Amino acid sequence: MIKAGAMIVRPVLVLLTLTLLTQTTALGAEQTILFRENFESLAQWEPLTFPKIKAHSTYTLVKEGGETVLKAESRASASALVYRRTFNIYDYPHIRWRWKVTQLSDRGNPKEKAGDDYPIRIYVMFQYDPDKATLGDRLIYGATKAIYSKYPPHSTLNYVWTGYSLLERVIVSPYTEKARIVILEQGKQRVGQWVEESVNVLADYRQAFGKDPPPIAGLAVMSDTDNTGESAVAYLDFIEVGR
Repeated sequence: MIKAGAMIVRPVLVLLTLTLLTQTTALGAEQTILFRENFESLAQWEPLTFPKIKAHSTYTLVKEGGETVLKAESRASASALVYRRTFNIYDYPHIRWRWKVTQLSDRGNPKEKAGDDYPIRIYVMFQYDPDKATLGDRLIYGATKAIYSKYPPHSTLNYVWTGYSLLERVIVSPYTEKARIVILEQGKQRVGQWVEESVNVLADYRQAFGKDPPPIAGLAVMSDTDNTGESAVAYLDFIEVGR
């Protein structure tokens, strides 16, 4: 004979077990994503301008389909927005975002300085560590810090949308060996459409530079048309960093 107490206890234990499993699964899901920027405000972003470039791109929050998105607009201009938060690329190597370009130019070869313009870039900037730098790098980075009051990145990956057609997925920046351009979208076939991207930054860095990156990374967004003198308009819905 099954006792009445046992009949009550067993369902309670099953319920408690299911509850714990649900909470554990939810916690695991939360930990998978380190942060997600939905562009409800620009409080976590700071502007970055360049002394030699007088015309600056504009970044505004606009409504589309009932949601707030970031609008990036350049008119023969260049400037960026830098996210205030950093992260460890070995713990959180994946970045996902959704973007749209509504105006771009196919003028200029991105392999040349005169064509190094993009309607939208997602920068991943790897933090410079003077304690691990060579003497030459310490001198160069120290001089740059004296001018700009902060160190430039050790290296960068630029995920871009370009109007120019290229065979390569990764090219070296025409301005510096410390930057690689990763071409995700090219041409005008998807202009005006929202496109979701998902990248493994750690894998891309190893492929692009042939070595491991510094551990601490940050994000920036830029629209620039200063080299070609053209105009561009692009939008960002969200950016998400996770495992």
